Amino acid sequence: MTQPGRMMIRVEEPLEVLPAGTAEPILTVLPVGLATREELPVATAFEDPPLSLAGRIFWTIVGIPEWLFGLASVLVGLAILAALPLLQFLSLGYLLESGGRVARTGRFRDGFVGIRKAARIGGMALGIWLCLLPARIVSDLAHSAQIIDPNGRVAAAWRLGLLILLALTFAHIVMACARGGKLRYFFWPFNFVWLMRQLRRGVYYAQSRDRFWHAITSLRLPYYFWLGLRGFVAALAWLFIPVSMLAFGRLNRPITDLLAFLGALLLTWVLMYLPFLQLRLAQTNRFRSAFEWLAVRREFRKAPWAHAVAFVVTLAFALPLYLLKIEMVPREAAWLPSLFFVGFIYPSRLLTGWALGRAMRRGDRPRHWLFRWTGRLVFIPVALFYVLIVFFTQYTSWNGVWSLYEQHAFLVPVPFLGM
Repeated sequence: MTQPGRMMIRVEEPLEVLPAGTAEPILTVLPVGLATREELPVATAFEDPPLSLAGRIFWTIVGIPEWLFGLASVLVGLAILAALPLLQFLSLGYLLESGGRVARTGRFRDGFVGIRKAARIGGMALGIWLCLLPARIVSDLAHSAQIIDPNGRVAAAWRLGLLILLALTFAHIVMACARGGKLRYFFWPFNFVWLMRQLRRGVYYAQSRDRFWHAITSLRLPYYFWLGLRGFVAALAWLFIPVSMLAFGRLNRPITDLLAFLGALLLTWVLMYLPFLQLRLAQTNRFRSAFEWLAVRREFRKAPWAHAVAFVVTLAFALPLYLLKIEMVPREAAWLPSLFFVGFIYPSRLLTGWALGRAMRRGDRPRHWLFRWTGRLVFIPVALFYVLIVFFTQYTSWNGVWSLYEQHAFLVPVPFLGM
């Protein structure tokens, strides 16, 4: 939804991410929800006068339901992607990008990427589902008639009526999507009148092709997939050795018990850095940033309690999700538990990005030693408690010891990696 009083231009080239520490991040000029520089406000002598206070309040109230619906569409979409092999990296990439944007700008609202666009896609999905509802009802009636009298005239009439209804429904859905896919178009029966007018003008095909291609490219799916894949590899590189050492404790031998104890200590140390290292990768768009743990220590000195709050929330929100790993769910319903995983992990990514952004805005000024040391005291007990719970989850989770490697707080947001 574009408010009056703003003249917009389109620039289709993707954003370039500035290195960490740049004084003027590019993304600070972007409106909320844009993944590329698609619409940038430009002040000209020909633009409309600015909106009054009443106008701004009106457009804000009108946009709130659309924004909330877009947020719900994002969460559902991420849950569905997370339950699909390989496409899981799109979900992880979006979560990392959301936290990375907050880290670059320091604003929470910049972490809600593509909300308006998701509202349009979600509206199309809801409209298609509602349009197919009459066809599903007629299909059930036709199936019942077929069972009662397979060769009767009533069953044949129901089959014919179902075919006609499906053809009309398909045509209506195509015309509603061709008009723009807004939810109200799926309830308007005269979309064909608009389509006939556009076809008579002779430019409809070219315009539709360009708009469709622009909509697909603006989603930046390759970027999110590549970011999610790199974030997954970086997290797995940090977690593999300590988790493997922890898993050896299942053998119940003196040497393996000692190895598991050392693995628990090493995992505790890794957990205190990993959330911020992953977000540094998204913040700078450099893979090696995920291994610059000394840089995380320097940033902690500048915002110790922001880091402590983000760390506690990240681990606290991850623990309840282990209850959903007790029993395997059917593959067709895998997106339902993934919805809870995304809903808990999304806020923790935003908070982690906020902590990094807060440290970046302070420049080179460390906080008072009292804040630094009290912040450090929070990390160790929280990390130790998390490792203790993770160790015992191998006896309650469906996949047993393999569940130790399914660290949903840092890897893909699903209960089972096998999905």
